[in-house]
Amino acid sequence: MLAMSNTQTAAGTTPEARIEALAALCKASADPLRLQILRVLRKDSFGVSELCTLFDIRQPALSHHLKVLASAGLVATRREGNSIFYRRSELGQQAGLDAVQQQIFEVLDDTALTPELSQRLLLVQQQREDNSRHFFQHNAHKFRQQQDLIASYEQYAATVAQVLDDAPLPQTGTALEVGPGDGAFLAELSPRFRHVVALDNAATMLARARATAAAAGLTNIEFIHGDTAHPALAKLQVDCVVINMVLHHTPRPWQILRDVAACLAPGGVLLLTDLCRHDQAWARENCGDLWLGFDPEELAGWAHDAGLMDIASIYLAQRNGFQIQVRLFGHRGLHP
Repeated sequence: MLAMSNTQTAAGTTPEARIEALAALCKASADPLRLQILRVLRKDSFGVSELCTLFDIRQPALSHHLKVLASAGLVATRREGNSIFYRRSELGQQAGLDAVQQQIFEVLDDTALTPELSQRLLLVQQQREDNSRHFFQHNAHKFRQQQDLIASYEQYAATVAQVLDDAPLPQTGTALEVGPGDGAFLAELSPRFRHVVALDNAATMLARARATAAAAGLTNIEFIHGDTAHPALAKLQVDCVVINMVLHHTPRPWQILRDVAACLAPGGVLLLTDLCRHDQAWARENCGDLWLGFDPEELAGWAHDAGLMDIASIYLAQRNGFQIQVRLFGHRGLHP
């Protein structure tokens, strides 16, 4: 084996390159506004216009700061149609400097947002949620047609039901479905569990789910109008949570995973179906999508933060180019 040159570091970069990277990291983190940007990107990604609103700054000035952060490897971008969203980079973007980057993030995460910034952040998130809710309130009658544009229920329902049958469930007392849509999957949950809770924040969609359940003679279903922060969930201990094709419509998908994980009984599972990341921007306007799918690692990371582990994953390719991921998560340490 050849000996390592003394002009290289153990990380495989030259000392000069490492010093330059460290200088860029220090420069990027030496500005209060850039640190505030990194703070709000802790668990979210934002478009440029949203960041301009949050910090009351014009786009050219903001773009300069984002460029500095990106050059230092502190933020990463993703394009969704004509929009670019920014998020904090994962650790290890700069060779040998991940410890420094981690310390910066840890200090920021322990620092509270200013009251003004907290209020602006709440307004941006509320606007996202309102846009999604209004879409479904006004398009409930076209739910199936819009769903079929990307992935019809029939294309994934049988696989989801099979994963549910194969799940290591010690109990089958209560199931919770978040965002039941028109109620089709309730027919799968009703015979498998003694009690089923259907939760939706759009009243018109919940009414459609109720009508579907009534037509099918499903009598063990409780309907709740609200989101995963509803007080009723704090009293629930459920054996299974099902979230089918919902997260890409929600402003804070990671928070939903945290909320439902909190009401999972020991040994319970989360069955999650959603789109893999894609670049079909028309889905925003035509289907009410807030996110153009998710990387599998992204969902796994949010689940891990919520105290869950990956049990099983199935990926279904669609003829129209989309791909669906069916994921099963459970409490860490309680599943083999």
